[in-house]
Amino acid sequence: MTGQEATIYEINHGAAWIRLNRPENRNALSAILVNELYDHLLAANEDEKVRSIVITGTGTAFCAGADLKSPPGQIAGDSRAIPYTDVLNAILESPKPVIAAINGAAFAGGLGLVGAADIVITAEDVQLSFSEVRIGVIPAIISVVCLPKLGTHHGMKLFLTGERFNGNQAVAMGFAHRAVPLDQLESAVQEEIDAINQGGPIAVQECKKLVRRVSELSIQDGFAETADWSRRLFQSDEGAEGMAAFREKRKPEWVQQIDERQ
Repeated sequence: MTGQEATIYEINHGAAWIRLNRPENRNALSAILVNELYDHLLAANEDEKVRSIVITGTGTAFCAGADLKSPPGQIAGDSRAIPYTDVLNAILESPKPVIAAINGAAFAGGLGLVGAADIVITAEDVQLSFSEVRIGVIPAIISVVCLPKLGTHHGMKLFLTGERFNGNQAVAMGFAHRAVPLDQLESAVQEEIDAINQGGPIAVQECKKLVRRVSELSIQDGFAETADWSRRLFQSDEGAEGMAAFREKRKPEWVQQIDERQ
């Protein structure tokens, strides 16, 4: 990849790193950047070597929100301009865990990437804001992925005021999992990648489905569906390998494969 790319894509230790790469406009969500981000998400999903996906930014910002000069989904004459909703849905529906690594300021639509991600690690001193109200609009689309984490209590205040909050406050509100000093951000993300790599690839994918699915079910339907789900995984080849590795006090084959690539 060259410095002219709107995003940078690389694979390291079983993870696909997607870096938003327009630091001159604080990695704003231009139509070109969104198209590239979407393509990289699909590529990572299809690559058997990739166990997890990381989205982060270059420069001093994570993502400043929509590029008002070239908004997502609006490239003149380009029939495949990707709507931002497709990117958010691609993160939600990705079979692989998606980690948001907030390296710098994240405003407005940029927080949609955070809301959609499965794991969120942030630098402590970053500035975050649902700033839409300050320019007379609302965080409509991203509310779908952000409010489940924030809840109505925090969401109402942040949406109404557009006030800024930092990484530590994001953790306290349940919007992020962990806040660390900026110079420790990538090592903290690597810890999450390493933890994911310890789990069976199919089991990790099924866990992501499980967390989203169970919240949609009644208690009785939940028991019935998850009992069958558990049975299938215990009877799978991956389950058999994992239990054999535990009994034999060795690494399961999926961990050995990652180790061999490093």
